Amino acid sequence: MTAISSDGLVAAADRLLLPPAGTVQTLAPGLRARAAAVLLRMALEQALDAYWQRVTPRMTRVGKHRMLCLEWYAGRDTARRCRTTWAALSAACHYRTYELPPTPAEIHARLGEVTALLTTLGEGGGTSPAGSRTNA
Repeated sequence: MTAISSDGLVAAADRLLLPPAGTVQTLAPGLRARAAAVLLRMALEQALDAYWQRVTPRMTRVGKHRMLCLEWYAGRDTARRCRTTWAALSAACHYRTYELPPTPAEIHARLGEVTALLTTLGEGGGTSPAGSRTNA
């Protein structure tokens, strides 16, 4: 089985959120938005995997705590954006009977943030803790 790239996942999420004109939609907008959120979270996680593989491969074994260490390698702003975007997408992925599903517009806003983060993480952001930390 071939893995889909982060860019491919983002493109699939975009097609779910903004289907081509004239297509018949069988899925409710909330379900399409939730499915797009899952794809966007997967894209962000793949980008983080690739980032850590490039910067320091040992971090790929750390699991979810590698997000906490991101500040030391990619900078405070990038780490904050990753955490908040990942948390928002995670919340949108989960079905709760007492909450309305996310709207396509809400998730489309996250699509822009994920796209920007893919670019930032793909640029390498830094290779050493001391050299890339910002004091913002």
